[in-house]
Amino acid sequence: MAPTSATPSAVPRLALRGITKRYPAVVANDAIDLTVQAGEIHALLGENGAGKSTLMKIIYGAVHPDAGEVRFNGQPVDIRGPQQARALGISMVFQHFSLFDTLSVAENVWLGLGSDLSLGQVEQRITEKAAAYGLEVDPQRPVHTLSVGERQRVEIIRALLGDPQLLILDEPTSVLTPAAVQRLFEVLQRLASQGCSIVYISHKLHEIRALCSACTVLRGGRVTGTCDPRVESSASLSRLMIGSDPPQLQHRPQAAGAVALSVRGLSVARADPFGTDLQDINLQLHAGEILGVAGVSGNGQRELLACLSGEDRRAPPGTIALGSTDVSTASAAQRRQLGLHFVPEERLGRGAVPGMSLALNTLLTRSEPIERGWWINRSGTDQAV
Repeated sequence: MAPTSATPSAVPRLALRGITKRYPAVVANDAIDLTVQAGEIHALLGENGAGKSTLMKIIYGAVHPDAGEVRFNGQPVDIRGPQQARALGISMVFQHFSLFDTLSVAENVWLGLGSDLSLGQVEQRITEKAAAYGLEVDPQRPVHTLSVGERQRVEIIRALLGDPQLLILDEPTSVLTPAAVQRLFEVLQRLASQGCSIVYISHKLHEIRALCSACTVLRGGRVTGTCDPRVESSASLSRLMIGSDPPQLQHRPQAAGAVALSVRGLSVARADPFGTDLQDINLQLHAGEILGVAGVSGNGQRELLACLSGEDRRAPPGTIALGSTDVSTASAAQRRQLGLHFVPEERLGRGAVPGMSLALNTLLTRSEPIERGWWINRSGTDQAV
């Protein structure tokens, strides 16, 4: 692999040596070394389960290593919690957001800033930081009315208000549109030009090659290589990440079949003050087709999907049909019985219950494993997965 092109400074911003973290069933991190220079955007690449998130939680103080050393600006540190990490100048934006839906944007940010500032001062700082980095957000808006992309902006602004020297981003583009990804990249490049070091966790090879100047690759909890991703190919990075070339995908022509879903003249008023009215929506989806719904976040996508899934049952009769069946006012359960399934953008909380197993989560929408008297057949639950 090609060496990284970043010019090393006398003192790295972050240096990890021999970091090891063991759990009862797995060694999540096995003697990992990692060096991040000042002003560098450093990618941490690896498949799911490679140990990326565990390593970053160690840096942020959310997890304590079993062995190894962490140095920040040349000094050995024993980070015992996120509060200590933030005091050092380390901020992290987690893959799954930690925001309270019932609070406003400013109130959520205020929780992490201590009691030195008033809520009004926090709102002003949010507005200033959002304007400076092009991250539009209304400080007084309730979080439950925000899209996933907008919630991520809140998390990033909250991290930036701490003026971090090191910013960790865990899978930041997993729920973003291409336009939002490009805007995020511009923000990160600007931060790096100002001296902030960034650790960018992802398994999206094209993003890493476009954004990062250095890359450390993990596989099975171990470092398998370091490189400058800008001079690598996706194939070479993939070999480091999975140990072999990815399988070749083959396109198979597919003739469109009968109409599976049709929407005719769908108009529904917004359900909350921050929503969007649906006005005369028309579309058809045939069997064997993939239909894209494009648009900048906040332009009615959420409202349309709520009507299609049955979460919002205010659609006028005759506007939504599955095959030849009118489902405009049908419940979500009735639509599932007819073959319509919905995966929401909020994977945790709405799509799944984090504290429950995969098998038990299936009981939220399936009834086969439930027997007379509401007893749960455990073997039946496992088979349903």
